[in-house]
Amino acid sequence: MNDELLYADTLGAGCHWSLLMPRGHLLRLTDVQGGANVGMLLYNPLDHLERLNIPDTLKCQHTFRLTAGHCLYSDMGRVFCSIARDDFGWHDSVCGTCDRALVESRWGRLTYQQARNGMHRNGRDGFLVELAKHGMGKRDLAANLNWFSRVSADAQGNLRLAGKAPAGASVELCFEMDTLVVMHAAPHPLDVAQAYPARPVRYEILATPRSSADDPRVLARAENSRGLLNNRLYLAGCSAAGCGGH
Repeated sequence: MNDELLYADTLGAGCHWSLLMPRGHLLRLTDVQGGANVGMLLYNPLDHLERLNIPDTLKCQHTFRLTAGHCLYSDMGRVFCSIARDDFGWHDSVCGTCDRALVESRWGRLTYQQARNGMHRNGRDGFLVELAKHGMGKRDLAANLNWFSRVSADAQGNLRLAGKAPAGASVELCFEMDTLVVMHAAPHPLDVAQAYPARPVRYEILATPRSSADDPRVLARAENSRGLLNNRLYLAGCSAAGCGGH
C-alpha cells in the first residue's frame, strides 16, 4: 500500500514549528535548496517528562551517527520513531543548537524590524517559543538532533561540520507512539558560513501502513526489539486506562 499524504508545508529559513505526530504516521523532511539544518526535540504529549534521550539512542545502537534503520529513544526506553529512509546517511546527534549570542557573534544581529522574515533567528529561542505553546520552558530543553548536518571528530576530539545535504535530500521518520515534535530550521552551531545560512525545509505528514517492526534493519539491533516491546506494553496500558493510546 502507498503512503497517504495528509499535510505538507515549508518551514522557512530559521523558522520554528511544533506538531503532534500520531502513531502509525510518517514525517518526511526535505532539504529544499541544500545546506539546511533541522534541529528537533521529541516529547510524549501525555507526559512531557518523557522526552528524546540522545545518550540512550546512541549507546544502545552502538553508533555516533544516525541514519536509516536507527530508532530514536525516549528516556523511558521506548521508541518514538525509527528512521525509515535517509538520502543523506549521517545526521548529527551531539552538537546541540545555536543560541542568540552565537548567531550574533558569527553573523551579526538582524532583527525583524530591520529585515522582516529575513531576520537572524537562533535555534534555542525557536525551541523555547514552541515549548511555551505546550506549557513548557527552559527546564524542558534537552539534547536535540540536527538533521542534514554531518559532524566529524579529529584525533584530538575536536568536532567540525563536515558536510551538508544536497538539494532534494530527505529523511523519513516512522512514528511508533504519539509524539510531540518540536523543530527549527536555524543554523547548525558549528556552521562557519560567511553569510547567515538561510535554508528552508519542506515537511510532509503521511499516513502509512508501515511499522518499525517490519524493518529488518531496525530489528537487527536486539535493543530495538526490546524498545518496541516497551512500546506495546505502554500502549496496551494506555488503551486499558483510556488515556489516548491508539
